[in-house]
Amino acid sequence: MRRGRAGLAVAAGLLASGVAVAEEAVTIAGPTGPLAGSYLAPLEGGPVMVIIPGSGPTDRDGNSPLGVAGGAYQRLAEALAAQGVGSIRIDKRGMFGSAAAAADPNAVRMTDYAADVRAWAAEARRRSGAPCAWLLGHSEGGLVAILAVQDSPDVCGLVLLAAPGRPVQQVLREQLAANPANILILPQVDRIIASLEAGQAPDLTGVHPGVAGLFNPALNTFFISLFSHDPAAELARYAGPVLVVQGETDIQVTLADAERLALARGLEPVIIPGMNHVLRDAPADRAANAASYRLSDAPLSAGLAETIAGFVTGR
Repeated sequence: MRRGRAGLAVAAGLLASGVAVAEEAVTIAGPTGPLAGSYLAPLEGGPVMVIIPGSGPTDRDGNSPLGVAGGAYQRLAEALAAQGVGSIRIDKRGMFGSAAAAADPNAVRMTDYAADVRAWAAEARRRSGAPCAWLLGHSEGGLVAILAVQDSPDVCGLVLLAAPGRPVQQVLREQLAANPANILILPQVDRIIASLEAGQAPDLTGVHPGVAGLFNPALNTFFISLFSHDPAAELARYAGPVLVVQGETDIQVTLADAERLALARGLEPVIIPGMNHVLRDAPADRAANAASYRLSDAPLSAGLAETIAGFVTGR
């Protein structure tokens, strides 16, 4: 097991498989302060990956104060470590342990996140001794991974997990339209999205409070950046190895997204039976599925870690 630099916090533990692990808190330089993450070393000669979190205030473990618990990324990192695959899971610039790395976390662009991920890939290589690092992007993190991999010599390939295959604004509108109660606000949403797509701050005068909260003006810079990218079109420019993984009962990102990503590279997506957007088993019913997000003790869906480990190790 590789050791971290002097002074790093180390949390020793034992995986369910019986494999001993030592998790290290690691930092790298950010624009205005350190970027922070957690490292689990691979077995000697094994692969290493950077786990990139999804949208909003999602931390390195996969939890969010907006109602997601259970530490899905931490569970995934530990399950991968049990199969010899190392990882660095990260806090995004401006959030949690990386709070000091951005003066205004709301003004961070997708290209900024991608630059940080490239720096983390280089750190993963340095720390593990691997020839390159894999990027695993979950949800919106999948788009970050696609942007980060372009022209990066430190990256082996991509694992896109429950990642949008269409421009995110299309996915967002579809999510809102899935609730019949939102029918009256959809024209407002369409008008706001059109402004952001044009690179302009939208006029929120008279819009529904829920819509105004969703499109907080403080996030205009971020939304304009986010809405300017088409994940499948960007992925088509990348020639390296790609694995597209999608949950069967995901109510946020659909099989159509996975298929569009896979089609961009002439692949077939891997579907995990019964898995929802936060990587745990859940029914297709929307209310019950959403309620499962708050479960603090829900295990990963069976087969997820094995699928990813098999791909990056070539087993």
